[in-house]
Amino acid sequence: MASSPKIFAIAGSCLLAAYVGFIVIEKAHTASTLKADTDASAVYNVSIVNAIKSPQKVALTLPGTIDAWYQAPIYPQVSGYVKMWYKDYGAHVKAGDALAEINAPALDAEYQQAKADLNAVLAKYHLAAVTAERWRAMGRSQSVSGQSVSVSNANEQSARAEVAAAQHNVDHFEALEKFKTIVAPFDGVVTAREINVGDYVHNGGGNLSATGSASELFTVADVQKLRLFVSVPEVFSYILQPDLTATVSVPQYRGRTFEAHYLTTSHGFDPNTRTAVAEFTLDNQNEELWPGTFASAALKSHNEDTQLYEIPTSALVFEEKGMQVAVVDTSNHVHYKNITIGRMADTSTEVQSGISPNDRIIANPPADLLEGDPVNVVQGERGYNQSGFGKSQ
Repeated sequence: MASSPKIFAIAGSCLLAAYVGFIVIEKAHTASTLKADTDASAVYNVSIVNAIKSPQKVALTLPGTIDAWYQAPIYPQVSGYVKMWYKDYGAHVKAGDALAEINAPALDAEYQQAKADLNAVLAKYHLAAVTAERWRAMGRSQSVSGQSVSVSNANEQSARAEVAAAQHNVDHFEALEKFKTIVAPFDGVVTAREINVGDYVHNGGGNLSATGSASELFTVADVQKLRLFVSVPEVFSYILQPDLTATVSVPQYRGRTFEAHYLTTSHGFDPNTRTAVAEFTLDNQNEELWPGTFASAALKSHNEDTQLYEIPTSALVFEEKGMQVAVVDTSNHVHYKNITIGRMADTSTEVQSGISPNDRIIANPPADLLEGDPVNVVQGERGYNQSGFGKSQ
């Protein structure tokens, strides 16, 4: 029995050693598990999609301005006072119709003076012609010197030149006299009348206000056909093709639309707005649309010759190098591609270049994902990415 305490001591030591060994092994296992979990969490789980081809028909809505096919602000060519105006706002006129008359007494006096000057030089010319003929007759009979005959002929030519100059002056004032009647330059509608009877108008300067500023007397517009001007952003310039059409809506006709057809473009971008002006034509035989109207133009164009794709907007990566997307290669490593984008919406963005339909694009790349990082490709949760983009594994 004396050996019992020794046996108990040995058993206790063994139990203590076993417990310590268990603790050491458990800590080692925990550390190994923690390391494995840490390594696993360092590799992101990502869901990937494939780009889809943009629709055959590209649609884009932009603001525009409707203008007349022809529009002419009319200024006076003579100074005077408005005697009478004949056409008011909205009047339909034909080319040559009188719009107003100007009373110009100073011009009338100058015209009369020009005609009187013409008569005076005509009388001098007739005298010079008779005198020259007499000197030539005497020269043929050797009654006078040749020098005298030459001087007489020169006087006649000088008088003839004075007559021509005086006649041109009369013609000038005759033309100005016709400008006392303001006429319509073409068939159209009077869209502005800025004069009243008794107003003083200035040659080439229009109606003078108290501050000396000038305005046109009338504006005449041809509205049977209209022009629509739309500023198209640079990133959408590819839609400017001959088949481009515009469905036009205006504030005054709610629920109605008008069809416009592409005519031409400016072939240059405004450096301030980065837009190009596109011009369309609108038939307006019923004159329902007015010049100066604000319009909303829904542009539609086939883009069969362009390789445009759509991706989720969440897949875009904004970097100092430009717009990019993160793609996953066959070994599940990340690579970044530079892209050129077009239209951008809340859920999808149009990509003009930089990707192909076979690229596996990360739908929502983490902010700290670097070039070459490994990733785990997983299936997205139900309801995730329901915008119609192709999913791949």
